[in-house]
Amino acid sequence: MQARDLLSNCQLCPRSCGVNRYERSGACGGGALARVAKVSLHPWEEPAIAGPETGKGAGTVFFSGCNLRCVFCQNYEISHYEKGREVTSEELGEIFLHQQAQGAATLDLVTPTHYVPQIIQALAYAKERGFSLPVVYNSSGYESVSTIELLAGTVDVYLPDLKYYASELSGAYSKAQDYFPVAAKAIKAMVQQVGRPVLDAQGIMTRGVLVRHMVLPGARHDSMKLLGWLWQTFGNDIYLSLMSQYTPMYKAGEYKNLKRRLTTFEYQSVTDYASELGFTQCFIQQRSSATKAYVPDWQDDGL
Repeated sequence: MQARDLLSNCQLCPRSCGVNRYERSGACGGGALARVAKVSLHPWEEPAIAGPETGKGAGTVFFSGCNLRCVFCQNYEISHYEKGREVTSEELGEIFLHQQAQGAATLDLVTPTHYVPQIIQALAYAKERGFSLPVVYNSSGYESVSTIELLAGTVDVYLPDLKYYASELSGAYSKAQDYFPVAAKAIKAMVQQVGRPVLDAQGIMTRGVLVRHMVLPGARHDSMKLLGWLWQTFGNDIYLSLMSQYTPMYKAGEYKNLKRRLTTFEYQSVTDYASELGFTQCFIQQRSSATKAYVPDWQDDGL
């Protein structure tokens, strides 16, 4: 299917807004051209994505807009306010090639869901010109299975969030009461498509699924329910990343539990539970990661 067909009645994400994106923006904020907020080499992704400590990091391409738009988003300047610059598919392909030339370990596409047609075109352009990095699809997990199917043969590594189990949380914080059942189906489709994780000699993931979960304050039991589902469904056929970096930002101050940072007890409870379940392919974070210092500077788009 051509990009024009996909964008003229947009059903790319579970919002299914049906907007003609050649005429106006969809629920995600996206139009006909991809909007890029920042391009950088990012050393703070998981080692399997960023590569060894001596390397330059993941080649991140941050896209503007988002189909989920969480109230606590640390990237709210680009996800909600849509800061960035529109690029053609050829220009996007040149950005991908530049990241490879810079020595990136992987191509890390951040919040890419609403620009899948443009990304597919850009990668085809780049591959014709020698692009060969592992392609990482770094998303909120709120995905349509049909869109994941479009990416077969294009994406090597899926890096989805799995944010919430309870519909009360996903409804309150992301206006998506259906988040868990939708994300669960999408992650199953990702695993079915790319299979078990494969790492190269440097420990860089070249294929597979790495599920991220950021533990939220006041929601450790919700986190444990998610981990139980992941273990029961996939066992050690996926990698897991448990994140402690929650920092109150954007509209978090309007919500009782989100006003504060995560406690050591809350995070430790979740990591201990992951160990009890049997996860061995699991990344954990230092508590010092819960700071605004790790939020990119959106004043410099890096394009």
